[in-house]
Amino acid sequence: MTFQFESISDFFAMGGYGFYVWLAYGISFFTIAILIWYSKSEPKKLLKNVKKSLQREERLHKK
Repeated sequence: MTFQFESISDFFAMGGYGFYVWLAYGISFFTIAILIWYSKSEPKKLLKNVKKSLQREERLHKK
């Protein structure tokens, strides 16, 4: 098995493009983490708002 890079520092440097490569990975992982967090927290708020809207509509139709 042969490795593409001679050392771990060469791996992180990525031939001079390491900053951009690792920055892109960081932004991507951060964005995905935010999306996962948002998708887990937001449905609870959405369901609560839907219930309130339905209750409000029921009150309006009873009058």
